[in-house]
Amino acid sequence: MTERIISPQPQEDEIVLDRALRPQRLADLINQDRVRENLTILIEAAKQRGEALDHVLFYGPPGLGKTTLAHVTANEMGMPIRVTSGPAIERAGDLAAILSNLREKEVLFIDEVHRLGRAVEEILYPAMEDFALDFVIGKGPSARSIRLKLPHFTVVGATTRLALLTAPLRARFGATFRVAFYDQEALESIVRRAAWVLEVEIDDAGTAEIARRGRGTPRVALRLLRRVRDFAQVRADGHITAEVARQALELLEVDERGLDDLDRRVLRTIIEKFGGGPVGLDTVAAAVSEESDTIMDVVEPYLLQLGFLDRTPRGRTATARAYEHLDLPYRRPEQPTLL
Repeated sequence: MTERIISPQPQEDEIVLDRALRPQRLADLINQDRVRENLTILIEAAKQRGEALDHVLFYGPPGLGKTTLAHVTANEMGMPIRVTSGPAIERAGDLAAILSNLREKEVLFIDEVHRLGRAVEEILYPAMEDFALDFVIGKGPSARSIRLKLPHFTVVGATTRLALLTAPLRARFGATFRVAFYDQEALESIVRRAAWVLEVEIDDAGTAEIARRGRGTPRVALRLLRRVRDFAQVRADGHITAEVARQALELLEVDERGLDDLDRRVLRTIIEKFGGGPVGLDTVAAAVSEESDTIMDVVEPYLLQLGFLDRTPRGRTATARAYEHLDLPYRRPEQPTLL
């Protein structure tokens, strides 16, 4: 698998930088107005009653700020946050240890919550609903159940695959919010603020060029800004203009709509190898030598947002917009023959 500028594994210095660039309060959030307004009401109501915030679930494509929203929620409540993830909690005992060490009103953030194991979920159900841990001591006829009371705490979950959450777990979240893609104006504000933090000289045209190719995703836009900053430092005078940004992003193979090499390979595979579709996800993934989850979670959401791809019961289909973007003659997908 080749490294992508769109979704590479972050380096340690980039993780630290990402944290510095993230908003810390609801008032600092850009875009996501509906989510911000609802969270403000939930948090203010909980603080007025002196209670722990109800459990909250954020879902949406990667890079749109679910982790940021979790930290902002904890900051607004004035409480510390414990961070873990679904794959990291392998045994029920691991989760029990985390829960038993939580304090009153503390926030537990579980990233990729859809990847919790079934045995772990069974421990989480009574913890979220009744604030209790149930243990079975002994075996056979002498076995007995013990219930350990927990302080009232808040679980904040984040997932890119809402459909993979089991119904009992999903029902225990009191508030569920979808995090949407950002518009051009919002991304420009994010890039402008990040450039100020990074002490990078950038004009309005350069800001717009980076935001336009940011795929509607703050994480991607910020990574592109850092790579353009490197290009400007080495190849230009350190000042980012529209032309400097354009040259840097073309070198990175990120086109004017934010599509990278993998995005274009997926579209070209559907169009050139499979006549525009419909074609199954696993077939596309095998044809481009990528994992199906990568195609579904990283590539498809933005292509669907642009209207370059359709999901049908029979598979993925490239739209006329995709043909136009790739400068290919449009060929209407074949319709099934009715017998």
